[in-house]
Amino acid sequence: MDSKETNKSNLEKTYGYVWDKYKGKELDDLFAFSEGYKEFISRCKTERECVSEFIRMAEENGYKDVSTFIEKGEPLKAGDKVYANNSGKTLALFVIGSQSMEKGLRIVGAHVDSPRLDLKQNPLYEDGGLALFKTHYYGGVKKYQWVTIPLAIHGVVIKKDGTVVDIVIGEDENDPVVGITDLLIHLASDQMEKKLSKAIEGEDLNISLGSIPIEDKDEKDRVKKNILKLLYEKYGITEEDFVSAELEVVPAGKARDYGLDRSMVMGYGHDDRVCAYTAFEALMDIENPDKTCVALIVDKEEIGSVGATGMTSRFFENTVAEIMNLVGDYSELKLRRALANSKMLSGDVSAAFDPNYPSVMEPRNSAYMGKGMAFNKYTGVRGKSGSNDANPEFIAELRAIMEKHDVMWQTAELGKVDQGGGGTIAYILAEYGMDVIDCGVPVHNMHAPWEIASKADIYETMKGYRAFYMEA
Repeated sequence: MDSKETNKSNLEKTYGYVWDKYKGKELDDLFAFSEGYKEFISRCKTERECVSEFIRMAEENGYKDVSTFIEKGEPLKAGDKVYANNSGKTLALFVIGSQSMEKGLRIVGAHVDSPRLDLKQNPLYEDGGLALFKTHYYGGVKKYQWVTIPLAIHGVVIKKDGTVVDIVIGEDENDPVVGITDLLIHLASDQMEKKLSKAIEGEDLNISLGSIPIEDKDEKDRVKKNILKLLYEKYGITEEDFVSAELEVVPAGKARDYGLDRSMVMGYGHDDRVCAYTAFEALMDIENPDKTCVALIVDKEEIGSVGATGMTSRFFENTVAEIMNLVGDYSELKLRRALANSKMLSGDVSAAFDPNYPSVMEPRNSAYMGKGMAFNKYTGVRGKSGSNDANPEFIAELRAIMEKHDVMWQTAELGKVDQGGGGTIAYILAEYGMDVIDCGVPVHNMHAPWEIASKADIYETMKGYRAFYMEA
């Protein structure tokens, strides 16, 4: 075969369908992997739930809490597997390599926060014979998508004595669900004239909770007080406890197969739990690497990666310093070199080409369902503003890795140049001087209550992350 035929073959493989290469047991493995993922996102709908589940699974795979090594002053050695937990909302998992960490790490980072509705600090009130919760939406949402659908409440309430009360309402088939009402079409003529962004206002995203009053007819807010009574009986919480609560309103129900051929997954929070899950599962397959491998699971990406659990915090940097100290190879200069010499895949979803809305996409530079993991050299807005823009040398290295491990991939950008755009955590890690590129699973309905992803792309993304770790 001459060079022209070879190049043609590689391009056809790169831009073909993932489904074409899997048969028999390999195809069974692809579908089985998505079953595990469906179970994960059905159960884990908040960042706390995701981190807790990842820790459980990691410990089953031999990972240990690095804090115990720090407290006891016990050293780490090549091959050890540890994790660092930041407030139950950020997680870093490490497989210690045989090389000095000064030579750099192999990192796949993803976030586990997703667009949702958060309860306000004083949420509960009564109006019109109903008890309701006030909410404040979190992240970029189309507000009209959140009305008239079944919703669940997940989160924690921290009582004054420090007791943690876990709450999940609306997921068990015997649970009630809650929701947000919308106007009947007969009375919605004024609403229908508004722009989509104004048809449902943020202050109108109020959760209906119940309508039965307490028996005492002399009491005020009798329906509200009945809801408080129910919450106290089941969870032991009072109205005052809402002030120190973190309660999130999310779509109720399990992830499900999507499409008559069951080729896709419909679920809440593909953005970006699909990349967090695939990064985690890829790391679980890594044993005794040359360079230290890391799965970095973070919070707050949807609101700018801010705060103590966001990527802009010093948690990851501090954790790397602690681990370098435990392997006996720490200095401030070596820490700087370790971060600068690292390479990272910023695992985040990309927009898949949608034939219902082709006008916002540029077909030659779009991701497509079923064609593999998508690499976004840059994101940003319009003129690449706010974007990490990956170096071509790093992309060439990744091309070679993906070809070596038979991983199908595609390139993409987030819509037409003047249409919009987006951002990820990539630029934050790039500030250390490390090579970073965005890559992950293409999705439909991004930021909607129910998002869609291809099982083929989910599986291939896991394989891509694993290949990246294996070349450490």
